[in-house]
Amino acid sequence: GGMRVAAPLLLLLLTAGPGRADTGRARRDALREELLLSPLPAGDVAATFQFRTRWDADLQRGAVSHYRLFPKALGRLVAALGVRELHLALTQGFWRTRAWGQPPLQAPAGAELWVWFQPTVTDVDKAWKELSNILSGIFCASLNFIDSTNTVTPTASFKPLGLANGTDHHLLRYAVLPREVVCTENLTPWKKLLPCGSKAGLAVLLKAERLFHSSYHSQAVHIRPICRVSVRLRAPSCNTPGRTSEAFLALSWLLGGKVQGQLEEPCPVLPFTSRGTFPFIVYLLSQEKELVEVTPPPASVHEAIVQGDKRTYAVYDLLSPSLFNTSRSLNVQLKWKRPQDSSELPTPVLHAQRYVSGYGLQTGEISTLIHNTHPYRAFPVILLETVPWYLRLYVHTLTIITKGKENKPSYIHYQPAQDRRRPHLLEMLIQLPANSVTKITIQFERALLKWTEYTPDPNHGFYVSSSVLSALVPSIIAMKDVDVEESPLFTSLFPSSDGSSYFVRLYTEPLLVNLPTPDFSMPYNVICLTCTVVAVCYGSFYNLLTRTFHVEEPSRGGLAKRLANIIRKFRGVPPL
Repeated sequence: GGMRVAAPLLLLLLTAGPGRADTGRARRDALREELLLSPLPAGDVAATFQFRTRWDADLQRGAVSHYRLFPKALGRLVAALGVRELHLALTQGFWRTRAWGQPPLQAPAGAELWVWFQPTVTDVDKAWKELSNILSGIFCASLNFIDSTNTVTPTASFKPLGLANGTDHHLLRYAVLPREVVCTENLTPWKKLLPCGSKAGLAVLLKAERLFHSSYHSQAVHIRPICRVSVRLRAPSCNTPGRTSEAFLALSWLLGGKVQGQLEEPCPVLPFTSRGTFPFIVYLLSQEKELVEVTPPPASVHEAIVQGDKRTYAVYDLLSPSLFNTSRSLNVQLKWKRPQDSSELPTPVLHAQRYVSGYGLQTGEISTLIHNTHPYRAFPVILLETVPWYLRLYVHTLTIITKGKENKPSYIHYQPAQDRRRPHLLEMLIQLPANSVTKITIQFERALLKWTEYTPDPNHGFYVSSSVLSALVPSIIAMKDVDVEESPLFTSLFPSSDGSSYFVRLYTEPLLVNLPTPDFSMPYNVICLTCTVVAVCYGSFYNLLTRTFHVEEPSRGGLAKRLANIIRKFRGVPPL
């Protein structure tokens, strides 16, 4: 089948203790790289690159003086603007959860940015604007278009992923640019943030000419604080001397074909900074119900419960000299049985769809379908809707129907939009019964924009950002605590709250809505007609005013006069 490359992940851990020298902190920095190849049920392959760098620094105190592994551009930005957590994703395409399963890290189409600031930041809006402008320059993206018209402050969604002493939602900002296009100019600065760039290690496989031929690709940056004393992500608290932070750079693609490239050597800093059992590895996933043949056989096998499923991973340690052949290259082949019918594909426990309905250019309706396919467990889900101000929502038309009955949300937060100032924000906590489909509908009215507010291609339509679903999905298989040092990187981004559930954040499709659009060809026609009339009328009038007229008398004499003039010319006499 085809191949889909999923997210490279760079994790940076920042640690600091009192009275430690900067050289000692630099020695505690660490780097890990992973590549996860996952055969998808539909016959494709998802590849997830992950990079994690641990950085020993205390951002709260501003004690940052070394950038041995951590990118200096991000380190100085986070320290200067008081950023506690930063999550940036640039995505092209849409991850089809029902056909491809749950991704390691999903992101909406376009550009997504959400940031938690430190409590010491006095003007969060100013810091948010400055941060988006600087990130726009670092990643060559249009993040400078983030303003108050597309920024919201969620109250229930997007809780901190790292260590958090408080969750004051006034310190949170969230924005999405669904029209953002991701291309090579965004990938190049992303790879420069890696300690070895694209010269060594797994990053040499990130070839733009193949990655951007895919139907889905995404790159992201994630920075979050963690605890140095306890490396388990479920640590409830941490003393100040042991407080740390970590930053992820994630990148996701869906490819057709195969991952090409030759791994000649790991990143030079990798053997000296790697910690744990898996310093530099490649995982090839096989699910419990699907047998995947892997050639050559792996040196070791790792079993883990990821997103509620028990999976087996073939581990290839690229730091081991015995793994490579005489040509210093590794060729891995996968064989698995592709389902003949779409009904044989495993269905995710939680997935959703979203669409817009209605006719005409005055009113419409936004519908969201949320599926809970768990056979016997019900669970709540938080739904976040961000709608632009030019779609005027009728909140009284909001309906939630589950199995033919009304489903009242246990929590609802609605912030109405203000024209040309802020968008609509709707958050709801909805209980999903077992084996059910919940339909959420709300009607809206289209506004008429000023002619200067239309895009250069207004007939293409206007994008509405994806809905966000956050839930603790029940797991059929009991889950254990994840040890960051002794487990793969992809299992440590979203920690499980307990052994019976795992956290999932999903995004629906973005919407494309048509607005009442004036005929922009009419001004052109008017200009052409006006110029023609002016040219004809003014030209004729100007010609009459400036032309000189001479009266010519009719000639007399005819042939006799001409003969006389000829004779007078020979005689030297002036003509008549």
